[in-house]
Amino acid sequence: MKVKKLAIIGASYLQRPVVEKAKALGLQTICFAWSQGAVCKDICDTFYPVSITEKEQILRLCQDEGIDGICTIGSDVAAPTVAYVAEHMGLPGNSYTAACKAHDKHLMREALLAAGIDCPAYQVMANNTLNAHLSPPAFALPLIVKPSDRSGSLGVKKITRWEELEPAVEEAEKLSISGEAMIEEFIEGREISVEMISCRGIHYALQITDKVTTGSPHFVELAHHQPADLSPELRERIFAVTRQALDTLGLTTGASHSEYKLTRDGRIVVMEIAGRMGGDFIGSHLVQLSTGYDFVQGVIEVALGQVIVPDVRPNAFSGVYFLSAVTPDVQHYIDHADRYPQIVAKERTSDELKPLACSADRSGYFIYQSNVKFQL
Repeated sequence: MKVKKLAIIGASYLQRPVVEKAKALGLQTICFAWSQGAVCKDICDTFYPVSITEKEQILRLCQDEGIDGICTIGSDVAAPTVAYVAEHMGLPGNSYTAACKAHDKHLMREALLAAGIDCPAYQVMANNTLNAHLSPPAFALPLIVKPSDRSGSLGVKKITRWEELEPAVEEAEKLSISGEAMIEEFIEGREISVEMISCRGIHYALQITDKVTTGSPHFVELAHHQPADLSPELRERIFAVTRQALDTLGLTTGASHSEYKLTRDGRIVVMEIAGRMGGDFIGSHLVQLSTGYDFVQGVIEVALGQVIVPDVRPNAFSGVYFLSAVTPDVQHYIDHADRYPQIVAKERTSDELKPLACSADRSGYFIYQSNVKFQL
């Protein structure tokens, strides 16, 4: 019997779980990424040192390989390439148009607002085109400035004084792949994310994650916990909004990660919808630990055209804590993980404890599974 081939866009540590799972399932794995930081190049069956944005070249190589499916996990930048190849090869996947909408925060926000979905007011800037339209009443301080097409809190900054706006926009434009920055109203509220998997347009709710961040000015994630402490009624409202948003963007296939703020007056405000798994181990580890459902295997099955109906059951609490200059206590748990049976994985990724401007500045982590939420 012919061994099926799975193309995986990206080869960083984010993709390691899907490469390992695919190999365990007996699939032939083919990874595409630059060699630098490509930890998967030594464990996949075939590695091509090609930028994950080179969709035409990757398409030609996938056609030559005769792949049976294509996917990525935890990478916003890779998602449009996955969709492009799938669309051109007649494989399961989101449309390229839908993937681009989910990748570009401007296009995403435009589509969601047109559908009547609650989002922050915003304005897109390119080449530092600041103008009088940014003054009240169109916008009021504080504001959030971010690149229109990046993730991991890269380039995100809260602005509390007008003189901070121009340098923040310039920085966001430099970090943006497209050169665009977004300026949006600041929404005060509790941060959560929703993890779903879609198969042939049916969206299956897996879990809701509580997010802990540094807060102003960069909002870098310090911890994630599942399940979020929400009433059953509010969970169903959030799932309903998520399904509407996925339908609006046209995301029909594979993992999705939707971020929200819940306000004190009951608003469920969509911050971002991503056509991929949540990063920070949310999709690759925490969902299975908290629900028993193998999310990574589900993504592979959908990519190969299998019909799935996830078996999701309340299983345990799970979460991840990140080490940084503002969370030095995490070091104790990394160093003495053997004393805590709840800790299932840990790593020190840098010797330096840095101030946090983006998620790449964090210096390590530990992941837990417990009968109760693991509190430091």
